[in-house]
Amino acid sequence: MMSRNSEFRRLWRLALWAILLLALAAPAGAGEVKVAVAANFIATARDIGAGFEAETGHRAVFSYGSTGQIYVQIAQGAPYEVFLAADRTRPERAVEEGFAVAGSRFTYATGRIVLYSKDPALVHGPETLAGAEFARIAIANPATAPYGAAAVETMTALGVYDALASRIVQGANIAQTYQFVETANAPLGFVALSQIASHDRGSRWLVPESCHTPIAQDAVLLNRGAENEAARAFLTFLRGPTAREIKEKYGYGPGD
Repeated sequence: MMSRNSEFRRLWRLALWAILLLALAAPAGAGEVKVAVAANFIATARDIGAGFEAETGHRAVFSYGSTGQIYVQIAQGAPYEVFLAADRTRPERAVEEGFAVAGSRFTYATGRIVLYSKDPALVHGPETLAGAEFARIAIANPATAPYGAAAVETMTALGVYDALASRIVQGANIAQTYQFVETANAPLGFVALSQIASHDRGSRWLVPESCHTPIAQDAVLLNRGAENEAARAFLTFLRGPTAREIKEKYGYGPGD
């Protein structure tokens, strides 16, 4: 009969072998990167993050908000290593103001906005905005969210902004704006195409790009990630074919 000491040694050897096998299975040099993501891109980023981890072993940890909010956090010392903005302006400023690595900025995606309602009969084109069938219309805060700025530009280009100004409700970012529409706090709103690309519910009008400044979304390597191999690998992966396919699935146009 095996003694207690012999059984303990056997179990200890098995535990050591298990630890060794796990160490051998883990990708060499696997690391972690902290990524700040514009709210419109968070679902896409999560899918890209899963692909990134599967291919490289590195893990991306995401935080999201409006582009303007994130930039303030970066300026105040937030520990982000990569910034995926919803515009070109803030990543460019991050380089100019010394928060990001010169030469690392590139356009990773181009976004589209959609006038969307859960009501399948409400949205039937730009003429919807001239009607009186709705009491509120949701947009993202145009001061901090590029998708909100594009919504204001669109309404102005269509000549309806002044008439609709009193009916506008603002989300802090495009994620909150979408929630306003989904929860019927606003019967319709300007949301990101990526937020509704996976379904055909409700009614929608895809805003022509001629109605607003193109929503070119830039990425940049922040100073905190300059020496992080996982941060540089994430930006390389973001420009590659796997990420490109995911971005297209969510309705984004190509970047650089």
